[in-house]
Amino acid sequence: MLLIGSLRIFAASSMNEAAAIDYQQKYEQLQGQYEVLKAELMQLRRLLFASRQERFLPTDTLSAAQLRLDITAALLPATVVNTAAKKVEYTKTAAVPTTLEHKQHPVRMKLPEHLERRIITLEPSADLTGLIRMGEEVTEELDYEPGRLFVNRYVRPKYISKDNEAILIAPVAARPLPKAIAGAGLLAQTIIDKYVDHLPLYRQQQRFARENITIPYSTLTDWVHNSCRLIEPLYKALRKEVIASDYLHADETPIKVLDKDKKGETHRGYYWVYHNSIEGLVLFDYQMGRGREGPKQILKDFTGHLQTDGYSAYEFFKEESSGITVLHCMAHARRKFYEALPNDKPRAEHALTQIGKLYDIERRAKEMDNERRLAIRRQEAMPVLESLGEWMKEQYLEVLPKSTIGKALGYSIERWQELMVYATEGKLNIDNNPVENSIRPVAVGRKNYLFAGSHQAAQRSAMLYSLLGTCKLHGINPFHWLKEVLQTIPNHPINKVSDLLPHRWTPLT
Repeated sequence: MLLIGSLRIFAASSMNEAAAIDYQQKYEQLQGQYEVLKAELMQLRRLLFASRQERFLPTDTLSAAQLRLDITAALLPATVVNTAAKKVEYTKTAAVPTTLEHKQHPVRMKLPEHLERRIITLEPSADLTGLIRMGEEVTEELDYEPGRLFVNRYVRPKYISKDNEAILIAPVAARPLPKAIAGAGLLAQTIIDKYVDHLPLYRQQQRFARENITIPYSTLTDWVHNSCRLIEPLYKALRKEVIASDYLHADETPIKVLDKDKKGETHRGYYWVYHNSIEGLVLFDYQMGRGREGPKQILKDFTGHLQTDGYSAYEFFKEESSGITVLHCMAHARRKFYEALPNDKPRAEHALTQIGKLYDIERRAKEMDNERRLAIRRQEAMPVLESLGEWMKEQYLEVLPKSTIGKALGYSIERWQELMVYATEGKLNIDNNPVENSIRPVAVGRKNYLFAGSHQAAQRSAMLYSLLGTCKLHGINPFHWLKEVLQTIPNHPINKVSDLLPHRWTPLT
């Protein structure tokens, strides 16, 4: 009986232990789900109500109020009685003369000299007989009148020889689209309005209507379509130059596209963007999907450094045979820790502080040449990177993998070798921000025109975003460039078409 009782007690204790383990596992599972849901709720609140700026100041950084108190204590007589208890008390002292800071009054902007001046002389209404003019007062105002449409009428006189054997007439002036009524300036402005200033074609149509000019919507789309066909050799030349470089940023962004095979809904296509931040070149390539087929095809002849945000479609480039060295974006890693602040403030703050040190180094090295920048990275950035990498591995063992801080640590640990690559060469960037800046016009544009009319239209848009984006990177007025290119390219030698690319373009006038 004693043996049976002992067995029962052992069995009961084993069952209790098993139940405890089971309860513990369920608790950890629920705790993980709670952390995930809490993080999602915080993210939604941040998107709805909070500032989008990801500014972070370490807790040991002095606030502005603290800084002012420290400066006051240093300059004024000893009036602070007790500061240890974080309470500031002042005793009566003699008045200290202070110098009032004079606010600088705003100065009217000087109007540029190149603007047309329309002189309007205002004479006094009184009798000026016998008066001597002693000077004048000049007031300038900046005014505006809507862009004017005008008609170029090409008149070609015809001459006949005295013997009636020959007729002489000037050749037809080269026009971008001979069968269209639009000149190069109107074609260029239509494209700039849509792809630089994000004004959809139907709104441009309404603007023309206010000037009593009726232009069908289909005509506007044909103008854009045929202009793109005309400058397509330029796009191919730009793509060739971008791929020939040895350092590219890459990213992708979605675009809704009308598809005749999908009635009642749009297709989700993607612009794949490749940016050469050293030479100031950007290339947009439209693909119907987000699979690796897009970058694999366009980068098949590329060798060098490829900087991405860590998206898995680029993983196959990490193979040694590809000739491509992949590096990742520190800004994406930083964002994960910023989002983890509400979940685990001490760990997230430590990571953000260390990453902040890396960016401080980059700010100091920004104006340096590649050799000096590499030296300061090896001396100052590498120790921070190595220390932070080891710290993250240690901390990951102590947090829930599905929590926000766990995901932030896991994201960086998985990509840490690629995140450190930037410190091995002076020409590389710490993050992928250059290509993301080039994508911003697309984000604004699709909020206005909503979708592309077809897959072919999406690729034409990619062509224009590439060429006009390169204009922006070189500080070129896109209207002046595009108008002159549309005028020039019909008679331009095809083997010299790269001379018309924005970064090589020399204005004719």
